[in-house]
Amino acid sequence: MLDALVIGAGPAGLMAAEELAKAGRRVVICEGKSSPARKFLMAGKSGLNITKAQALPAFIDAYQSPHMAAILADFGPQEVMDWCNQLGADVFTGSSGRVFPKAMKASPLLRAWLARLAGMGVELRSRWRWVGFDDGFAFDTPQGRAVLQPAVTVLALGGASWARLGSDAAWVPWLADQGVGIAPFLPANMGFHVDWSPHMAKVFGQAVKGVALCVGNRRERGEFVISSKGVEGGGIYAVSRDLRDGGALILDLMPDLSADAVALRLSAMRSSETLANRLRKLGLSAPALALVMEYGRALAPLQAIKSLPIPLGPPRPIDEAISVAGGITFASVTPDLELSALPNTYACGEMLDWEAPTGGYLLTGCLATGRWAGRAAARG
Repeated sequence: MLDALVIGAGPAGLMAAEELAKAGRRVVICEGKSSPARKFLMAGKSGLNITKAQALPAFIDAYQSPHMAAILADFGPQEVMDWCNQLGADVFTGSSGRVFPKAMKASPLLRAWLARLAGMGVELRSRWRWVGFDDGFAFDTPQGRAVLQPAVTVLALGGASWARLGSDAAWVPWLADQGVGIAPFLPANMGFHVDWSPHMAKVFGQAVKGVALCVGNRRERGEFVISSKGVEGGGIYAVSRDLRDGGALILDLMPDLSADAVALRLSAMRSSETLANRLRKLGLSAPALALVMEYGRALAPLQAIKSLPIPLGPPRPIDEAISVAGGITFASVTPDLELSALPNTYACGEMLDWEAPTGGYLLTGCLATGRWAGRAAARG
């Protein structure tokens, strides 16, 4: 019988495998793609934001899930930074508190990690795609169909976004048929559709910078990109949960100035000037100006600058989302992340029903749940 099986070679699965191997278990990782950690590598293309240097209570609060508290307390930002440093991927903390490897890329960290796992005896089988249950875990492999019957299993198959990289949620019906509770997947950290008029085409691909995005009582400083499909980017992602839940987006295009200060500047301009000229003199960028001309011409100039409503359509499709909400419910797992319906089978990473913003929270959540599940499985 196979000793320990991990299905999925993303950060959660690799961390689970590491903990199993540390405990002396003989570990096989089965990965459906031709190479491991594809989403992890893609996330690191613009700089691998591995965690956020933040006081632990505030860090945990970002997940809005009581089930994640103990897991993150056990392996939070400081532990992630220490783990990176131990792999030789020294990290630094940016001005926003976001933590990156000094190399910025994900590939050097992944290479060091895979080398360490290989040195611990972990076997990685690529192109082994899990296809359900058949008196064990059934796989399509380059050599044909195979069925594995491990003593313990950790599932780390990802969520439902970026299917081309492996997170396609194909596993949902197989686990549901076994009695595992699964909350429907929803997009998280995603863009939103906007029905632009033709005149907006000139600013497609441009960023609106240094604005405040307001949804209800929440106010976030950030930037976002105007695309042909709508709006996307870090500022939008920061409030995407509230927007997905029905909140309305209001922009303060000059958040460093009070309404009175903006009003004073406007009053010094000739009333005969066009709105566009007055906005240019105030220093609005071309994309910010385009937004005002799109949605603020019927408003008083001060309101258009300090409280501009942006009517959003639905979220962009889930496969375009950075991450997801939904997945295996915590009511379906024990505190050790063991599936109640499938003894000796554990789940971790984005398969679980937790949600977090970008900014290092997502990767830390995957690493922490992988470590938690791997340690528990090693005791199984």
